[in-house]
Amino acid sequence: MQENSGSVEAIILDIKDRKRIGGAYLKSDMICCTPQLAEEKACKLSQVIIQRNLDNPEWPRSITTSFAGRNQEAKMESVTVRIDKTGMYYLYFMFCDPHLKGTIIKGRTMWRNPSGYLPGKMAPLMVVFGLMSLAYLVLGLIWFLKFVQHWNDVIQLHYHITADLALGMCESALWYFEYSNLNSTGRRPMGITMWAVTFTAVKNTLSRLLLLVVSMGYGVVRPNPGGITSRVLLFGGAYLVASEWYELVEHLGNINDFSGKTALFLVLPVTLLDACFILWIFSSLSKTLEQLQVLVLCLLG
Repeated sequence: MQENSGSVEAIILDIKDRKRIGGAYLKSDMICCTPQLAEEKACKLSQVIIQRNLDNPEWPRSITTSFAGRNQEAKMESVTVRIDKTGMYYLYFMFCDPHLKGTIIKGRTMWRNPSGYLPGKMAPLMVVFGLMSLAYLVLGLIWFLKFVQHWNDVIQLHYHITADLALGMCESALWYFEYSNLNSTGRRPMGITMWAVTFTAVKNTLSRLLLLVVSMGYGVVRPNPGGITSRVLLFGGAYLVASEWYELVEHLGNINDFSGKTALFLVLPVTLLDACFILWIFSSLSKTLEQLQVLVLCLLG
């Protein structure tokens, strides 16, 4: 029999039990069991310190994989872990042997809820986007009937609104199929996800641009955007790039839930541009209302 030359522990725990990993309950900052703690029979030497949950003694769950002799590779057997309590669960790979520093772990994990592979926080989104697709379909039909009915009064702005409705319908349908496929197979369909992200970014940008040009008086007190077109398009292009980048990283990347700096770096440009949009819209709306008041007074005078 070959002696074990080190081991890696796969630890599964509820996020509420994070303080049960390490020596916090022993008033120690150590993660691994020390000879002193082992003598006190508080833990096992060279293993991660785990305080078991009294209500569920098997949790946090630890699965150990050991290196035999001088072997530099060890294979972890496939293990199915049943989780009966709703919560946010994490999987950590830990080792206490300093000789294992630099160990590379390769493989994949599969997480499945009773209703499918969608995580609990994403499962309601499939229903939401399904309902949104139907809502956009009904709204699109009503808009099309009104569009045909008032054909002679249609201006260019109405075509932009029609495009925005079409983008919203396609966006909702793509996200629904993306979440449905992920729920049934456990894998993201990259093609559908890319298109859904792109439609989302384009629709969000077009919606903000429409609101901005209308607040500037286009279609209300002026027949065309005039000299503001270049500034609006430049601002819209910047928002499109920032929004597309954020959506791509969020849905196709791997942002650690504890990495606030990365999330801030991605969210900050979109948030700042949104704030600029809001300020520009309200300031333009105020000027347009003043112009309308002047026109009304001229007509009454």
